[in-house]
Amino acid sequence: MAKSYINSLLAQNEKIILVSRQHWFILFSSILLEIILIIAITIIAAVCGVFLAPLIGISSGIITIVGAIIALIPLVSMLFDIFKWRNHQYMITNRRVIQISGIFNKSITDSSLEKVNDVHMEQSFFGRIFDYGDVEILTASELGVNQFKRIAKPVSFKTAMLNAKEQLEHGDVEMSTENIPDVIARLDQLRSQGILSEDEFQKKKSELLSKL
Repeated sequence: MAKSYINSLLAQNEKIILVSRQHWFILFSSILLEIILIIAITIIAAVCGVFLAPLIGISSGIITIVGAIIALIPLVSMLFDIFKWRNHQYMITNRRVIQISGIFNKSITDSSLEKVNDVHMEQSFFGRIFDYGDVEILTASELGVNQFKRIAKPVSFKTAMLNAKEQLEHGDVEMSTENIPDVIARLDQLRSQGILSEDEFQKKKSELLSKL
């Protein structure tokens, strides 16, 4: 996936902390049948070119070409599965957890770290051996639950997400030590400039006043 597209998803001062994908087992299980078909078609075409072509009076080159054309079908399917796997990404930023999927048509789901209530991780016996597992994020949003199936290095993913959430909350505490009236005044300027909406301004103002 092009970095320019990923960067276009980021807000101002938002930084990528970690990027992960599903484990390579997922890719291998998707393309295993296609690999077998390509090998089988190649072997059959070679055998037919050597033994069958002289019997029926056909050039072995024709059989080779036909075999190559047939092999293109699983080859194209395999390439599609590879691109699909590469473009299915999970990102942790200093503000959100983002799930991106799709090659041409993109589907993007994100959860604010502020709304993450709990994280559940599950690893099978083989998952611990090969370092993959399922991560389930419980949020306060309407979506409720985000599930990341068979993600690679789930422990590192979970740790990075929790660390980012803690750092975000710690940053909010540091901001509360500033002069709150001055902060509200600056927010009011942003509202007058149209950068903040009235609802955003009132919400932030209420949060700051509650800390007095």
